Amino acid sequence: MKKFKVEKSEADWKEQLGDESYHILRQKGTERAFTGELNEHYDKGTYICKGCEAELFTSGTKFDSGCGWPSFDASVSGNVLYQKDVSNGMIRTEIMCVNCGGHLGHVFNDGPTETKQRYCVNSLSINFKKD
Repeated sequence: MKKFKVEKSEADWKEQLGDESYHILRQKGTERAFTGELNEHYDKGTYICKGCEAELFTSGTKFDSGCGWPSFDASVSGNVLYQKDVSNGMIRTEIMCVNCGGHLGHVFNDGPTETKQRYCVNSLSINFKKD
């Protein structure tokens, strides 16, 4: 099992994150589409990991993909870990925080910008830090 810079007991994670965010970040859950408070959020700033506050995405990379989750066309370099995910009968690329291993969502190669990337992120896995 990979070691991360930020490691805590499951009890400590649950206390810090609360039930919903714990389910997403630590148990690889998914929030329902169009329910996340950051889906239609477009202020200028940085989206950070709810588990460890690592900078993950900037507001300049956010776009409305219509998928129901916050979408970005790029991540902060070196701060997102990629892993093949074959759960639920699909082959996808899971994205996780490189510092704490928290599950963020998935990245797809169908984005509308020049990067062709669509990072589909659970609102409950991130916080927003305004510029």
